[in-house]
Amino acid sequence: MGGAATKRIALMAIHQKWADAIMNGDKRVEFRKRRLADDIRTVWVYATAPTSKVIGKFTVGEIVTGSPASIWARFGDIGEINHDDFFAYYGDAHTAVAIVVSEAERFADALALAEIDPKPAVPQSFAYLSVPS
Repeated sequence: MGGAATKRIALMAIHQKWADAIMNGDKRVEFRKRRLADDIRTVWVYATAPTSKVIGKFTVGEIVTGSPASIWARFGDIGEINHDDFFAYYGDAHTAVAIVVSEAERFADALALAEIDPKPAVPQSFAYLSVPS
């Protein structure tokens, strides 16, 4: 005990197009198949190729779980994805997750994963990182 408290953030891999849309404020919700842990308040955005770097972060406003139809009805207009692609993404899944973006901040300099200590692997969807407080 007596050690420094840590908090966690999520490192989330997001296709370049959608990562830029989040940073620009156009995409205000990120759709996922798995829910983030309840303690996550900050998500670092790893933009996939060709960038392959952490380009910014966003604050989680709310995480909502429901059927794909209910998530689409509530968040489809702010998700920057069309109806057919949304439902193709979820396929036969019974549950969809909407991560509402409260605030997004683009980093002045994108961060390579090698610059993070300890160096994380490229997340398939998302990974948790400990950040000393």
